[in-house]
Amino acid sequence: MKRRDFITLLGGAPIAWPFAVRAQQPAMPVVGYLSPASPDALAYTLRAFRQGLKDNGYVEGENVAIEYRWAENQTDRLPTLVAELVRQQIAVIATPISGALAAKAATTTIPIVFVAGEDPVRLGLVTSLARPGGNMTGVNIFANELVAKRLELLRELVPGAARVAVLVNPANPATAETTSRDLEAAARAIGLHVQVLEASTTREIDAAFATFVREGATPLFVSGDPLFTSRRVQLILLATRHAVPVTYAGRQFPEVGGLMSYGASLTDAWRQVGAYAGRILKGAKAADLPVVQSSKFELVINAQAARVLGLEIPSSLLARADEVIE
Repeated sequence: MKRRDFITLLGGAPIAWPFAVRAQQPAMPVVGYLSPASPDALAYTLRAFRQGLKDNGYVEGENVAIEYRWAENQTDRLPTLVAELVRQQIAVIATPISGALAAKAATTTIPIVFVAGEDPVRLGLVTSLARPGGNMTGVNIFANELVAKRLELLRELVPGAARVAVLVNPANPATAETTSRDLEAAARAIGLHVQVLEASTTREIDAAFATFVREGATPLFVSGDPLFTSRRVQLILLATRHAVPVTYAGRQFPEVGGLMSYGASLTDAWRQVGAYAGRILKGAKAADLPVVQSSKFELVINAQAARVLGLEIPSSLLARADEVIE
């Protein structure tokens, strides 16, 4: 071989080798994160989800990519957003219950990991909790099963109440209907009358409060819904302005000035969703991963909010609180 040919071979090789090496590298897996809310509403659950992935060896941008889809509180957009993810043939979809119902109608092959507020067997998402079957599994946070407990705590805080109002989002019918039904049953059992208020937008939340106050302010039960989480500051300002005692589903409300919340730890739930997504990326099948039952429930009370409302928190309630925010 002539010296000039040898130099040309050496000079040309580095151009070709990286392409060959790159072609041999496996493609980075892609996880779909589908939310009915907006990015700012559930930032803490997203952090927990990423942590669950990390616990199983997956770090976003390093060895896994995440495709985000946000419905911005317009649940009718969920089927379109799911269809986008399905077309990309992503490895797994993580989503709360409304997204899971839309995803179930869109694919029977892509694994789906959900957070459900009610029995996923009754909803038809899985065959059983222990052996889900199909392509779905996830976490049950018992949101609807906790309705009676939340009402009991509210009654303890406002013992003189003769009725209670419940705020639901009709655009999320599965949650709205079950919350209203369960609350009415629980209220009947302790002699309370129920007033149902509906709101699907910021303006409708204002209107619901106006109706509520005009008819005589009473304790308010806010259903667990992504819309209300994203509008939590608005709800808390209205409750403060009209001196209304309110109970919420998650600690993110009392953390920004709401009175009281009781519910499963969503941080724990979404960390588990991330962990399951990681296990699926490693080869586990959703059908073989049992639905996890939440075991950590938090009662959080904002003492400053109670003072603003002129409420004295019973010592028995304070003793049971997991956290009292001063």
